[in-house]
Amino acid sequence: MSSAANANINAVRETMDVLLEISRLLNTGLDMESLSICVRLCEQGINPEALSSVIKELRKASENLKTTENSTN
Repeated sequence: MSSAANANINAVRETMDVLLEISRLLNTGLDMESLSICVRLCEQGINPEALSSVIKELRKASENLKTTENSTN
């Protein structure tokens, strides 16, 4: 692998590490894989605010399912 490719990979890793730290500071609850997916979606043109809304709604739905399952057990 060329040194330019290595430098690019290192820059991407460093950027993702910084984004993950910001994510943790903001208590987003996103892990590295989820954050990476979100970044890729934004790079593809997805509106970040719309993506945030979808994530919030999915979390609410998941929490409601967990609550329903716990109350039926």
